Amino acid sequence: MLAQTQPKTTDDAANAAPAVQLLRFAVGEERFAVRIDAVREILEVSRSTPLPLMPSFVRGVMNLRGAVVPVIDLGARLGLATTTVGRRSCVVIVETCGQNDLPALRMGLLVDAVYEVFDVQHSALEAVPRLGTRIDPNFIRSMARVRGQATAELNLEAVLDTHALASLIEAHQGLH
Repeated sequence: MLAQTQPKTTDDAANAAPAVQLLRFAVGEERFAVRIDAVREILEVSRSTPLPLMPSFVRGVMNLRGAVVPVIDLGARLGLATTTVGRRSCVVIVETCGQNDLPALRMGLLVDAVYEVFDVQHSALEAVPRLGTRIDPNFIRSMARVRGQATAELNLEAVLDTHALASLIEAHQGLH
């Protein structure tokens, strides 16, 4: 006898969808995550060249195999405290999609510690609360539960928006 198969329900289809892989890290006391497909590599903090007249979120530039890569202090960029480099601090090299036919943008994000890569189902990603977040809700793509704790998945395109960064740098330079 042949066993009859049940048609897939929408729940089964959602669970069959590939999981999203996220990299979880610390910025101060906060925990955040980014999609692993945007991460190119994770480096120990090395010497970077500071740039004059830059706001606190621009830590400088670093040489990455001959390419000049800006290093952004993620804590300062998100409106949290600036990062104090410690033994667990890392620079997460990320690449965001270019906007308006511009090439992809590669930057280093200074974070306090990197923890893990984990999988989460699309259906388990939660909507961004409009209140109760310590950072601008526009910087958050979704919320993921990790070991029962809500972790904000950052929207790198918003956090690293070149027009917003340029405006912040111009405003800071106008003060000096």
